[in-house]
Amino acid sequence: MTDVIRETKLGDLRLLRRGKVRDVYEVGEQLLIVATDRVSAFDVVLPDGIEGKGKVLTQISLYWFGQMKDIIRNHVVAADAGTYPAALRQYSGILADRSMLVKKAEPMPVECIVRGYLSGSGWKEYRERGTVCGIRLPEGLVESDRLEAPIFTPSTKADEGHDVNISFDRMREITGSDTAERLRDVSLRIYGRARELAEKKGIIIADTKMEFGMLDGDLILIDELLTPDSSRFWSMENYSPGKGQDSYDKQIIRDYLLTLDWDMTYPGPHLPEDIIAKTIERYREIYRIITG
Repeated sequence: MTDVIRETKLGDLRLLRRGKVRDVYEVGEQLLIVATDRVSAFDVVLPDGIEGKGKVLTQISLYWFGQMKDIIRNHVVAADAGTYPAALRQYSGILADRSMLVKKAEPMPVECIVRGYLSGSGWKEYRERGTVCGIRLPEGLVESDRLEAPIFTPSTKADEGHDVNISFDRMREITGSDTAERLRDVSLRIYGRARELAEKKGIIIADTKMEFGMLDGDLILIDELLTPDSSRFWSMENYSPGKGQDSYDKQIIRDYLLTLDWDMTYPGPHLPEDIIAKTIERYREIYRIITG
């Protein structure tokens, strides 16, 4: 696992922030986003990385950004490390395939989630109250059911710990009514197109999380888009409502960790080689299916 990139050190470039997966640097008037091979579970960054995970996340995002260009602009300036400014050329070996040079935007203080199926925290709330983020759903739905129409369920953004689901009315208070409605409408359009494209390839996109920013007075897409870290991808062939579905993501890691006597606090346990190998293969598989 010598090629795992868990942390980047790019000389005298200014590191703005180090998230659970991405390192963000300032490059003049632009930002350099590097997707590392770090992996988190239950909001804890684990001591082992997943070799190549950052490359898969970056390439899937770039594919989807390209598919949505006519719906909304995105923040990508360049993604070929060979074309980056001279100050970055010496790091091209590290940056190749796992980085994006992007425009600086003011991130919106909410995350935009669209759900087409009943799963995760939405399923938990539905069982308790018959709603998802305060939206009343029909009675009698089961886990993983397809919703009659996709629903928009925003959340707050947490630097640490869990994001908190909020109502659309609360989002209006945070962002302003016009911006909230634009975010909702664009998010639903993106999900609708992505779902249609994915279904042609035998994939269900159960739900997805998007982030937007403000640039020159207009909304643009930022961060990542429709990756295994931000979305639930299921196989149409194996889809069976009434239970949880097998996802193309790090569910293998979560399932393994739940078998351990671990209190879900830092630093987290090391992962066996076979769990790491199975996880990256799931990421690569969904990359191959989605992008062709």
